[in-house]
Amino acid sequence: MIYTITLNPALDRTLWIQRMSDDASNRIIEEKSFAGGKSVDVSKVLKNLGEDNVALGFVGGFAGRELEGRLLNEGIETDFVRVSGETRTNIVIHEKDTGKQYVFNARGPEIRPDELMQFIEQLERLPCSELVTIGGSLPRGISPEIYRKIINLVKRCQVRVVLDVDGEALRQGIRARPDIIKPNIHELSELVGRELVDMDEIIAASREINQKGVEIVLVSMGAKGILLVSGRRTYLAVPPAVKVESTVGAGDSSVAGFVLGLVQGKELPECLVYAAAAGTATTLHQGTALCQRDDFERLIPQVVLTDLSPRD
Repeated sequence: MIYTITLNPALDRTLWIQRMSDDASNRIIEEKSFAGGKSVDVSKVLKNLGEDNVALGFVGGFAGRELEGRLLNEGIETDFVRVSGETRTNIVIHEKDTGKQYVFNARGPEIRPDELMQFIEQLERLPCSELVTIGGSLPRGISPEIYRKIINLVKRCQVRVVLDVDGEALRQGIRARPDIIKPNIHELSELVGRELVDMDEIIAASREINQKGVEIVLVSMGAKGILLVSGRRTYLAVPPAVKVESTVGAGDSSVAGFVLGLVQGKELPECLVYAAAAGTATTLHQGTALCQRDDFERLIPQVVLTDLSPRD
């Protein structure tokens, strides 16, 4: 079984307008709502690709009930802790005339100490699983230290852990030695305390993180691909050029593609190809619609994999 943990999930309300206008009424042409949040997106993509999983985290209020209902409708099992606050709603606006996309992320509810302890106790009772993904922002009332606690709890069964967070949460999380992290270049630069520009610098920084006990560092670089660094093993997967409709959820889809490869027993290079294909498949769809299986399978043979491992 795969578990995904999203402490601050969201309803993503996606609006399409012709063009944004100042001090004028902007008419909505179309609108849709989706269950969102980093590891929620991982759950959805895994399900789209045929892999069952269970979504964990906090939900509250009418928005939380809608989020959970949408996941259940998609065939995703959930076991959320219900809280007194209201699950956040994010707004995504697409301008049809320009192709621009505006994303407004809400902060989310404040989690009370007793609600947090209910979640921790749930993790302590959780059956051992094959893999756990943890991702996303923190709701109010929870310290970044929580990620270290969560990782330590779920690793009691030797489970593999994927951590996809940033800033202080990432800094605290890697102290518990997750197996895999997935920063972008900016997040990796912040983590190591210096600007990273060229490929050699990015690889060297990733190896520093390997030495802290993180087995695999995946660095997302947009259209330039995804870099994998695991000790001396270094690979770059570059997806084909496509017409990008939306980038929302592409990074989360890459995590799901990589996880899919791991649970299917693929070698690391093939897992990386899966990650690049899944992330690119998500960019083909408008709004916060995510990777579809047909697109994923079509893109896999189009991903260019390069072995950058040292030869000496």
